[in-house]
Amino acid sequence: MTDFTKELADRLVRYCAIDSQSDADSPSSPSTAIQLDMQHLLVAELTEMGAQDVTLTEYGAVLATIPGTAEGPTVGFLAHVDTAPQFNASGVKPRIIKGYNGGAISYPDDPALSLNPEEFPYLAEKLGHDIITASGLTLLGADDKAGVSILMTAARHMLASPEVKRPTLRLAFTPDEEIGRGVDSRLPKDLGADFAYTFDGGKVGEIEYETFSADGAVVTVKGVSIHPGYATGKLVNAIHLASTIIQTLPQATMTPETTTEREGFIHATDMEGGSSEMRIKFIIRDFEREGLAEKGAILQQVCAAVAATEPRAEITCTISPQYRNMRYWLESDMTPVDLAREAARDLGLEPESVPIRGGTDGSRLTEMGIPCPNLFTGMQNIHGPLEWISAQDMQVAMQLCLALSARAARS
Repeated sequence: MTDFTKELADRLVRYCAIDSQSDADSPSSPSTAIQLDMQHLLVAELTEMGAQDVTLTEYGAVLATIPGTAEGPTVGFLAHVDTAPQFNASGVKPRIIKGYNGGAISYPDDPALSLNPEEFPYLAEKLGHDIITASGLTLLGADDKAGVSILMTAARHMLASPEVKRPTLRLAFTPDEEIGRGVDSRLPKDLGADFAYTFDGGKVGEIEYETFSADGAVVTVKGVSIHPGYATGKLVNAIHLASTIIQTLPQATMTPETTTEREGFIHATDMEGGSSEMRIKFIIRDFEREGLAEKGAILQQVCAAVAATEPRAEITCTISPQYRNMRYWLESDMTPVDLAREAARDLGLEPESVPIRGGTDGSRLTEMGIPCPNLFTGMQNIHGPLEWISAQDMQVAMQLCLALSARAARS
């Protein structure tokens, strides 16, 4: 096959340099206007390469069609353009380390930072690969601009190659995936696919059809405010009560840093406010509905117990659903998963399916009626300054896209 690693790396570097963080506190759709900088670029590039039905929707997704050259189901391919708000993602300076030599990778903007194969064994497997990282002060944004780069490169190749066998393909580049709002209620109908895939996974060979189920929670603590010099017997400090809630929740278990594999957690993500009022945001995760409900109940019970110690305070806990484990729907029809596994084996890969300790746009899309497993891109150490990816891994993911499309044309 033609070597597409340069195009893939160049696209990733170009895309990652564009700020496109999402913002969970924004009510707009998309949540940030800067995401549209990416979307307008993709519209221009898709139009230039000859894609059909190129559309920027009202809700900020870019859709396009790659016409089929054979009969088969309509297959959707998705990637998201937003980058995670958990770490600095503004002013990303991507760089390509060609022909990785196997040693520790240093960072020009943070000399204390080091990416080494002893700590990250997957890196040790990439000897001779072209490794792409940021400069040390930001995340890279391979999550999920690697998926965007893979699909854009595959689209350009297929549109220029009518001999490439494929059914009708639908592309979707979504905003706001990182804040759980990537799948607008209108997207399933607008996409018009029989089934779909997100390119939003990690190690080569991973084909995922099981994600966390997820809820979000907001705890508000309202105290009693008064001048501290005259506060005796009157002041109720919301900071103290919020801190008690955090300390009362499980610490040695049921947190992200103490759980693994199929264990869920309660994670405090933000705390803001002052002595009169505090607001704490949580994410609640579990692979099963029952476990998710149990963890939500624990949070509510802790809030109620702390509220009981200070009746003058007002403590509320609001839990909202985010997404559910895609396995609940896919296990009744594994056709798209089996198709992806067969395509991986066509490439000489042994597919591996592990539960995702997170979610994808596919979680919501599957729940809304379009089965949508998740496929690897090669991205590693996402949401932090040590994020990296191999251009050669991206090429394998692109090959999977082509092989899967060819398989779908025969199904």
